[in-house]
Amino acid sequence: MKKTLIAMGVLGAFSSLAFAASNVTLYGVIEEGVMVSKAKHKDTTVQMKSGFDQGPRWGIKGVEDLGNGYNVGFILEQGFSADTGAEGTAGKAFNRESFMYVNGGFGKLGVGRTGALSSGAQSNQILTGWALGTGYMMSAWNSMTTGTLRVDNAVAYNTPSFDGFSLHAMYSNGIVEDTAKWSENNHYYGIGAKYQANAIRSSLIFEAIDNKGAAADVYPASSANKRVFLINYGLEYNLGSWTPMFAYQWFNQDEGKKTHQFGLSAKVGVAGGDVLVGGRYLFGHDESVTTGTDKVRAWNVGAAYVYPLSKRTAIKAYAGYADSSKAWADKSDTSYNGYAVILGLRHSF
Repeated sequence: MKKTLIAMGVLGAFSSLAFAASNVTLYGVIEEGVMVSKAKHKDTTVQMKSGFDQGPRWGIKGVEDLGNGYNVGFILEQGFSADTGAEGTAGKAFNRESFMYVNGGFGKLGVGRTGALSSGAQSNQILTGWALGTGYMMSAWNSMTTGTLRVDNAVAYNTPSFDGFSLHAMYSNGIVEDTAKWSENNHYYGIGAKYQANAIRSSLIFEAIDNKGAAADVYPASSANKRVFLINYGLEYNLGSWTPMFAYQWFNQDEGKKTHQFGLSAKVGVAGGDVLVGGRYLFGHDESVTTGTDKVRAWNVGAAYVYPLSKRTAIKAYAGYADSSKAWADKSDTSYNGYAVILGLRHSF
């Protein structure tokens, strides 16, 4: 019995040493709230809302030092629904990110599944300029143009930072899969520049999706085989107690939306927490509209308050309103017409 206990202790010690040597971290976020919402022409609903800002997830990440300033690392991250326990994407063990990279004097080079440059999510995104990010319902920066999210089969590279400037590039050989010949895969291309120094954060991103394939679940799902081009620019200036922000997006899809979007927002420290407030205006055309005018107009406003109860737990509240006209006047979707009010809790570990 004593020998068994000693053996178990030795094995445990070696296991702990190996775990520490590879610098592996287990982490996660759980976020859920109560939401009251109403879309135009629809009934008011009250429901539990999982991940209204930060999607619930758990993950494992690790880094190994290779010496001479080089290291290799990985990120494995799975999303789930906090209110049902369902996996984020059926059939994907790590649907949020599955990425391996090498980092050194040349920059960072990695491969796998990850968020696109303007996704606002995962380790390779560089979107700036919008305080409410890509969460918070109709206040998400990509809510009206279904911005680029995550891509499979990606190769991502970013240069070292030179006086605050860095360049970023990403290519996906197949947004969903790359088992067909190259000309029938759906490819993503992204290139961007980011500046972060002193009080300024800024980024400029150009992205294209050729949608050569015909898979039903390819972004955007309702417009397979239609090319997408978009540009995002963001600027933030930290003034200490508050940070004003400006964002612009140009979106162009063949036979689809061709729009310009402007946003003014800010992050303000109030009573020990952070107020996030923003307003956006969008105008342009939607060539997928088959009757009447194809002109579109839309605006929305939103505000959130995040109050930390501890280092890892926070109360979060949000209210937003959206209104559209012209071809989108009767859209029964809170991203275009409607309101939402949410009160919830976020815990990270």
